[in-house]
Amino acid sequence: MATILMFHHVQGLTPGMHAFADRLRTAGHEVHVPDLFDGRTFASIPEGFAYRKGVDVDALADAAAAALPTDLVYAGFSLGAMPAQRLAQTRAGARAALLFEACAPLGDDGFGPWPPDVPAQIHGMDADEFFVGDGDVVAAERIVQTVPGSELHLYPGDGHLFSDSSLPSYDPAATELLVERVLAFLESLDGDPR
Repeated sequence: MATILMFHHVQGLTPGMHAFADRLRTAGHEVHVPDLFDGRTFASIPEGFAYRKGVDVDALADAAAAALPTDLVYAGFSLGAMPAQRLAQTRAGARAALLFEACAPLGDDGFGPWPPDVPAQIHGMDADEFFVGDGDVVAAERIVQTVPGSELHLYPGDGHLFSDSSLPSYDPAATELLVERVLAFLESLDGDPR
């Protein structure tokens, strides 16, 4: 079973984020979900981004990681995918990354090279204005092409934050498939001696 450090999206640590973490816990994984917004949640993405400008997300993410062992699976949704990806790429001992609806480029435009022994599983909708429209899917494709054991899963639709059951963008069918794939990916890590 994996120890997962999961970062929430820009609307905060919503009930849907808690529910997602609980699904992984029910499967036997240890899941840590720090609240980067000090209890605040937001009704819209723009409201969340306005608040996020005053928050040092990286410092909070680093503090959360420092309190845990190094052999973590880093997970993040949208905004939260950025610290998850950065830590997976730069903190020694990472087991894997789960990136939902966001992905930074590799190399100088992102967080440097991707470690070849850290697989990633990346999820997004195929018409999401942020994931596809902003080019994150291109970065995801590059990771999958260069990092063994990595996967990209696209779902039909244009919803962003589609796996948060507390938001209007929630897509139950896509989320069920996503959770099934995440659990299979995590199970595949059990053979990793780290």
